[in-house]
Amino acid sequence: TPQRLWNGLAGLGTILRLMVPPSPGEMWDDILKGMVESVAMAFLGTFFAALLAVPLGFLGARNIIPSVLFRFSLRRVFDSMRGLDQLVWALAYVREVGLGPLAGVLAIASADLPVLAKMYAEAIENAEKRQVEGVGAAGGSRLAAIRFGVLPQVLPVMLAQALYTFESNTRSAAILGVVGAGGIGLQIAERIRVRHWDEVAFIILLMIATVAAIDFLSARLRRRLIGARAVPV
Repeated sequence: TPQRLWNGLAGLGTILRLMVPPSPGEMWDDILKGMVESVAMAFLGTFFAALLAVPLGFLGARNIIPSVLFRFSLRRVFDSMRGLDQLVWALAYVREVGLGPLAGVLAIASADLPVLAKMYAEAIENAEKRQVEGVGAAGGSRLAAIRFGVLPQVLPVMLAQALYTFESNTRSAAILGVVGAGGIGLQIAERIRVRHWDEVAFIILLMIATVAAIDFLSARLRRRLIGARAVPV
């Protein structure tokens, strides 16, 4: 109702007033530790997902695996895994391995693996055939054609996609902490529970600064990998 909407906006205004000025509080070292933990979770989860997605991407590519049944089955596995959000993975891993960043790393890796594998497979399928044919014409084996004809073409694209995924995971890692998967999200949840809104504001600003720094560095790396025209800032 309009009354409930007005009451909600009034409560939001009160919270915003309590957020000014932002303050790290007395336990600012826990906040910094949580932020570092979130970045580490995002990096490790993305790293393991990207590492495992490379062979899966080759197995799911049409120009590498001619078997339609195998590729169709593998792609459907990717689709099934993509249907589960990171929060669902996090809740499952928190129950299995307990509270902490390990559950967050596993959740990020499990959620990103099918996504990166699908994107890698599409990049491999779009690779130029002339390099592969050239390696074959020079007497190279099928494995050599993949190694020297396909991989050099798609590796920069794979690295760029992994970097972009790392950026996204740095933001989403904060949410995983709310369900007990460690990181800065746990610090936010604790301070919201005790209504320390000035510290919540400080954490939000710290998250924005961290994500902005990672975005800047990642954009520079992507430009070096696949060119300034291909990757907008």
